[in-house]
Amino acid sequence: MKIITAIIKPFKLDDVRDALMALGVFGMTATEVKGYGRQKGHAEIYRGAEYIISFLPKIKVEIALADELVDSAVEAVRKAAYTGQIGDGKIFVTPLERALRIRTGEIRQ
Repeated sequence: MKIITAIIKPFKLDDVRDALMALGVFGMTATEVKGYGRQKGHAEIYRGAEYIISFLPKIKVEIALADELVDSAVEAVRKAAYTGQIGDGKIFVTPLERALRIRTGEIRQ
């Protein structure tokens, strides 16, 4: 098993969810996060004063999948989250040793 972690723009969350559902992936966790990379933030004006916003709002999506679904899920997330602009995000794939369903005790490895 693997866990896919994707950092995406907030307005792309529904597109990513729809793309994953089309593959038959129905479970994911989405968290509101803040961060920056090459985008480096931006300046905003509030009550006449300029403020530098270093950390930009993003969404972190986490999906646990069987190994055979990982490549197609990564490609689906990449296509759905793509805007062509700086700050589209990143996708990380890491090994997942074991997942346990709390309600039933079912273990997937």
